[in-house]
Amino acid sequence: MKFASLGSGSEGNALIISSTSEGQFTNVMVDCGFGLREVERRLARLSLLPREITAIVVTHEHSDHVGCVGKLARRYGIPVWMSVGTSQGTRDIDGVDVRFCRDGELFTVGELTFRPYTVPHDAREPLQYVVSEGDTRLGILTDAGHMTEHLVSALGGCTALMFECNHDLQMLMRSSYPQYLIRRIAGPLGHLANHTSAEILTAIDKSKLKLVVGAHLSKQNNTPELAHAALSTVLDLTQVELLIAGQEQGLAWQTI
Repeated sequence: MKFASLGSGSEGNALIISSTSEGQFTNVMVDCGFGLREVERRLARLSLLPREITAIVVTHEHSDHVGCVGKLARRYGIPVWMSVGTSQGTRDIDGVDVRFCRDGELFTVGELTFRPYTVPHDAREPLQYVVSEGDTRLGILTDAGHMTEHLVSALGGCTALMFECNHDLQMLMRSSYPQYLIRRIAGPLGHLANHTSAEILTAIDKSKLKLVVGAHLSKQNNTPELAHAALSTVLDLTQVELLIAGQEQGLAWQTI
C-alpha cells in the first residue's frame, strides 16, 4: 500500500491510497476538495488519470473536502462512499453512485479495507478512516475538535498516520480572524491545535508506527516548523519518520 496527498489544508484536501495485487490497481481518493481541473492537474503530478480512480471516500460535507466530488464521480463513473449525514449536507451528488458507510462497519474497495470511525467536528455525520491491506494500516485523522477515547482506540496499532495539525493556538488567538471564527476553530467541534495533536499521538498505541504525516495545516495560523516541533516531542525519530503535507505541493508517494 502507498499513499500521496494532492494537497492538505483549509483550501482543499485530497488523499490517494493505492494498492496493487496481481496486476490489478486500486486507487481510492479520500476527499476531493478542489475544482475539477485542479484535481486533474494534481493527479497528473502523481502520474494518475482521473479514470484510474477506483472510488472516492468522503469524510464530511465541508467544501475543502467535498469540492468537486459530484462532478468527478459523474464524469468518470466513480462510486462514492460517505455517511448518510454527509450525503444530506452535500450538494451536487444527483446521478452519483453513492454508497453509505457508518462508524465501525467495514467496507472494501479492491484490496483495501476501510474502517470508518466518528470524530467530534461541526458537520452532520463526520467520519474518518483507518485503511488496511493485510497487516499494514493507514490511519487518517483530520477535522476533529478534541481527543476522544474512540478515535484513540481506532488509530492504535497503525503503520502510518495522516494526522491533523491545524493551528498553533497562540498564532490563532493573535490572528486577524473574527472572534466567532477563532472560537469555532479552537472549540470542541473545530480543529486540532498542534499541542492537542501531540497529546493524541501520545495516547495512541504506536508499537507498529513507522510514519507520521502532519496534515491540514492552516496557512495563516501554523507553520510546518511548529507542527513538526510539536509532534517530534512525542515521537522517537530514530524509529518513526515525520513528514508534513502542504497545501500546494501535497505529499509525494509514500510506501508503507
